[in-house]
Amino acid sequence: MNEQTFMKLMRVLPKSAVSTAVGLATRLPAPAPVHHWAMRTFAKAYNVDMEEAEHAFEKYPTFAQFFTRGLKPGLRPVDSGEKVVVSPVDGRVSQVGYSDNGRCLQAKGIEYTVDELLGDAQAAKPFHGGAWTTVYLSPRDYHRIHSPLGGTITGYAYIPGEFWPVNPASVKNKQSLFCVNERLVTYLDTVAGKVAVVKVGATCVSRIKASYEDITTHIGQPGKVHRYGAGIPVEKGGELGRFEMGSTVILCFEPGRVRWDESLQPEAVVRMGKRIGVIT
Repeated sequence: MNEQTFMKLMRVLPKSAVSTAVGLATRLPAPAPVHHWAMRTFAKAYNVDMEEAEHAFEKYPTFAQFFTRGLKPGLRPVDSGEKVVVSPVDGRVSQVGYSDNGRCLQAKGIEYTVDELLGDAQAAKPFHGGAWTTVYLSPRDYHRIHSPLGGTITGYAYIPGEFWPVNPASVKNKQSLFCVNERLVTYLDTVAGKVAVVKVGATCVSRIKASYEDITTHIGQPGKVHRYGAGIPVEKGGELGRFEMGSTVILCFEPGRVRWDESLQPEAVVRMGKRIGVIT
């Protein structure tokens, strides 16, 4: 299927209903042979490395628990360098750069603003001109999201939206894709200043769950940015949340605070806990 045909199909597909149905199916208990078959089939189709998983297939009672599986202890050591920024996820870099007057690159010829992405101009203002990167998580990847730096969680925002795919065809053709889809934003205060960790939903990403608060997208109540009084401490590499199916994470920093490593280029593979930049 070519890209234009794919995009036409996506325009008429009831993406929210499909995502809800898929999510429900992944959480329903089923006879063990059925969900073990589903997990094994998925793992084979997408080349999932089960040697990294903390449990064998038989230990996951639902497909959703398999998909959001943890890793064996010690598999993702976190770079403890005082000025080191680490990747929050396993994935592949889509784009990386420094926002020009609050504008970020989605794909060749397509830009979006940090204001649109965060859904709040006041919350977005500190990130105008700062470092940002977009990382895509494929179906085979580990799907938990972690903090790129130590500090405190100062707030969050649930922004409802659509459920477009975040595959290359959509990224290259759908204007402001990441600003149209459902998002859960976590705000941090760190040694590099303010940080926004944006978790972007997609088709069949039925829910995004936070680890620090009872927040679940797609069923939660949207609203303005919720701010914590004292903040919630989080260490570098501490878990922030998880995707119940794959999607995209976007990091935003304040201007002049972070410099990306030269190796952080589009298509680069990243692993949670590995260095991707430094505090300047």
